Amino acid sequence: MPTDAKRRTTAELAEVFTRATVAIAADFSGMPVNQMTQLRRRLRENGAEFRVVKNRIALLAADQAGSDLYPQLLAGVTGMALGYGDPVSVVKALDGYVRETRAPLKVRNAIVDGRLYSAEQTAALAAVPPREELLARLLGQMNAPVARLAGALNSTIGQLAVVLARRAEQLEAPEPA
Repeated sequence: MPTDAKRRTTAELAEVFTRATVAIAADFSGMPVNQMTQLRRRLRENGAEFRVVKNRIALLAADQAGSDLYPQLLAGVTGMALGYGDPVSVVKALDGYVRETRAPLKVRNAIVDGRLYSAEQTAALAAVPPREELLARLLGQMNAPVARLAGALNSTIGQLAVVLARRAEQLEAPEPA
């Protein structure tokens, strides 16, 4: 018979699963407490949290949340990075922390915006440039043809002006006798 505390935990976790835009499952075995604290701090700065979850409670919470993807994240010792804003920033924060500290945290797979990603796909997502940079690149690409056309028209008009000025100089110059 489940206790009231377990029911509350399950309901809270179900609500978290419903709100989360990203959930990254990781094996944190062998990770010291101080590194876990640093990781949690880093994730909090990026609008996320790291929770150690009991698989059975997480399965019940996923069922309550109506998600069939969360059970695929649960295997063995499971820690979950759960983000509520930009999913890529959470993936980057987790990946950056593991790279910088060489923490023994192994990302298994992730759910990003309702899609399941493998560990390799999650690592590739971490390599994507920030959203602002991608938007700047897109705007630059969209602006390039117009800028080239304006430059071509401007250079053509400038060349025409030079030709006309030289012709006017020729007409004004006294003819040699």
